[in-house]
Amino acid sequence: MTATGGRSTTAQSATRNDTVAAVVRQWQSVHPGLDTAPMEIIGRINRCAALLQQAEDAPLRRAGLSRPEFDLLGALRRTGHELTPGELARETFSSGAAVTKRLKALAERGLVERRGDTRDRRVAHLRLTDTGRDLVDGLLPEQLAYETEVLSGIDPERQEELAELLAGLLGRLELRKFS
Repeated sequence: MTATGGRSTTAQSATRNDTVAAVVRQWQSVHPGLDTAPMEIIGRINRCAALLQQAEDAPLRRAGLSRPEFDLLGALRRTGHELTPGELARETFSSGAAVTKRLKALAERGLVERRGDTRDRRVAHLRLTDTGRDLVDGLLPEQLAYETEVLSGIDPERQEELAELLAGLLGRLELRKFS
């Protein structure tokens, strides 16, 4: 048993057959006394995130959008008002430079428009165009159906449990100061 009261990492790894389990087994053979339990979780979160990014989101890809571009459009749609590039960066957890680059591409496609601030010409206010709003509103149900399909192998109660566990982890990470 582990300190948390669960099965040992070795026993868990033996019953799992994924890439992370193989990595854990390799580390355990190199360092048999090392507690590799965190790899069981963090490794899988990272691997899932990487695979989801590689697959890109099918409906978004068909629309010619990346996930970060859709996130910008979604932030403008869900907040319901104009946002500055800095506000969009905070809403989407992106760097200012990345937001600027994505906004330029989205503006060229006619999905967002920029309005200068009347008091400070250095400030831009961004909003969705009608085309951008229609694109987001059309894609969102399709994107949610795609995400539902990705999660379909997990029963709804377990999905809820996973969402709660990840929310707890995310909350702790968001409060933590990393240097």
